[in-house]
Amino acid sequence: MRSQIDLLATVTVLGVLEQAYFALQVIYARRKYKISPPETTGHPEFERIFRAQANCSEYFPIFISLLWVAGIFFHQGVAAVCGLLYLYTRFRYFQGYAVAAQGRLGPLYASARLLWLLLGLALAGLLAHFFLPSSLAWTAALARPLQLLGAW
Repeated sequence: MRSQIDLLATVTVLGVLEQAYFALQVIYARRKYKISPPETTGHPEFERIFRAQANCSEYFPIFISLLWVAGIFFHQGVAAVCGLLYLYTRFRYFQGYAVAAQGRLGPLYASARLLWLLLGLALAGLLAHFFLPSSLAWTAALARPLQLLGAW
């Protein structure tokens, strides 16, 4: 059982650590610019860091849900790779937004594409589970080319 979800669990923990990092950056910015909670306005750099953290937190439940559904019903390895790429794009989003609002756009679009991909994988896996008699064979056949390329 554990070997069927170990990659998903690892990506989940990495995502939680990333969220903690973002929250710490808000704390550091509050101290740097002397902005006490519950205030959310002040220095422009603080506001960008605050918004970046809030935006990343808003999408985190969607990401985790899609990661696990895609990983369980489609393929754990494919979902985990998409999850790692998503976490990387959100990190780049946070960094870009902290510097300038325009710096968030490229990573934002990349992370949105990855969420759509995870949604597609999740839907494909669920449809196969409910409508194909041997859905495990179907998803294994789809994942086989990736295995041949050495993806895992």
